[in-house]
Amino acid sequence: MPVTEIKKDIYWVGIVDWNIHDFHGYSKSPQGTTYNAYLVIDDKITLFDSVPAKFQMDLYHQVRSIIPLEKIDYIVCNHIEPDHAGAMPFLMEKIRPEKVFCSKMGHRMLLDHFHQPDWPYHPVQTGDSISLGKRTVQFLETRMLHWPDSMFSYIPEDRLLISNDAFGQNIASSERFDDEIDLAMLMAASSHYYHNIVLPYSQRVTAVLDEVEKLGLQIDMIAPDHGIIWRSNVPLILQAYRDYATQKPNAKAVIVYDTMWHSTEKMAKAIAEGLMEEGVAVKIMHLKQYHHSDVMGELADATGIICGSPTHNNGILPLVADFLTYMKGLRPVGRVGAAFASFGWSGESLNILNDWLKSAKIEVIEPGVKSKNVPDHAKLAECKDLGRQVAMAIKAKVAADA
Repeated sequence: MPVTEIKKDIYWVGIVDWNIHDFHGYSKSPQGTTYNAYLVIDDKITLFDSVPAKFQMDLYHQVRSIIPLEKIDYIVCNHIEPDHAGAMPFLMEKIRPEKVFCSKMGHRMLLDHFHQPDWPYHPVQTGDSISLGKRTVQFLETRMLHWPDSMFSYIPEDRLLISNDAFGQNIASSERFDDEIDLAMLMAASSHYYHNIVLPYSQRVTAVLDEVEKLGLQIDMIAPDHGIIWRSNVPLILQAYRDYATQKPNAKAVIVYDTMWHSTEKMAKAIAEGLMEEGVAVKIMHLKQYHHSDVMGELADATGIICGSPTHNNGILPLVADFLTYMKGLRPVGRVGAAFASFGWSGESLNILNDWLKSAKIEVIEPGVKSKNVPDHAKLAECKDLGRQVAMAIKAKVAADA
């Protein structure tokens, strides 16, 4: 990809990864992603972040199209995760920079990752700043957004926030800016990214946004380390992050299940009917067809999560266990839920599902519904009633928040 000047003498020199569809081994990224690095040409030429090690030569050629690498004076590592710092050993050998700026925790992590104590580390913290010549870089630690080492770099003269993983998306595109692609698609990708990566740290998101306001940072461009750069919709994405972090209740439920001989599937459809009769929107997701990260993307604006599985070897089906483990780790709040299950002879799955949901801090409507073998009309009527109960609980939460 050609380099792109995003501000006067500030260049995107990143890499587009068209072919990645499995992001970090746990989230789907069907649109690919980018690894964004930024080069500032000033009295002190500075490179912000890098790329995975396998793309280090691509980054080399991107930078070389502007200047020789050895002319770079400083490197800023906003985040030490290998997709942003993987090329550091290569860069250190080629550039031999005067200074490497990182957070104090970033310093520890660079040592842990690369075991190079002789690099010219210069740890910084919130409130520290450096001069590049005509420009200043101000640092803001953003611990646990989403790693302990994370920080923002802000260039006030350009009103530019370089935000590492915050405000990013997994989009591989020939376009670099938010006003060059479909906004609805961009916002959907931003939501999917947030709810699969940043969600557990929502309290930190709110705190960081409050600190940005307190510091009075004037921002007219946000340059994240993945995806599209924000220049025309900065207020929109800042507000969206507040909304994501708040997890405001909405009249929507997600029904997620796996099935062996379609009994559990029939129950899912009956529960959905009960929800819809009460005016609550529903998304039914069979885990053999939907990845767990897609389910979390749908749960982003849903207050209800209803989970079903047949009993299998005195437990639940593996894909259901996978999803519940994943969801629990992301720590959604303010949700209500229920369980449903089918079984042939032992029937443990309903209790297991209820326990899983409760362990994930879901407000569970018990006992749920279970059916021996194929559900009959009476059992499907129980399922519809369960859907109605969940719908009433959802609507109560929405009303309380109004």
